[in-house]
Amino acid sequence: MHKVYINSPVGTLEIEGDDQGITAITFLDGDLPSTDEIPDVLKDAVQQLNEYFAKERTDFDLKLNPRGTDFQRKVWSQLQTISFGKTASYLDMAKALGDPKVIRAAASANGKNPISIIIPCHRVIGSDGSLTGYAGGLHRKKWLLEHESPLKQTSLF
Repeated sequence: MHKVYINSPVGTLEIEGDDQGITAITFLDGDLPSTDEIPDVLKDAVQQLNEYFAKERTDFDLKLNPRGTDFQRKVWSQLQTISFGKTASYLDMAKALGDPKVIRAAASANGKNPISIIIPCHRVIGSDGSLTGYAGGLHRKKWLLEHESPLKQTSLF
């Protein structure tokens, strides 16, 4: 397992992965120095994240290997169908999974997503359009949604 740190507009990101794929991208509080020597298995992830933050990339082409239950992995797969610049509600997610009654379980799995940004759990909002919980902090969720918004305005939320 390899681990690197990169600085981004939303703080330091810890990227973990191996030959099987990226296993985690985690927001860290506080500034850590960026990793100088990037292992080959993480170079594409670092490059694609830097392109995303520079507004040069709207989707990712990386091998992912998140660890979780079958249901969690199904939710995380569904999250990847939400396009850049778009949002979905937790109810939309539950319906897409085939059962509106799994809304709480889907929300819980969403909150346990280990691969921030690339598996875009930040694109899930409340049914009323409100900015709802985010494991990385609401300030990061707000920034990511505004970064992806096709509208140029002062603030979405």
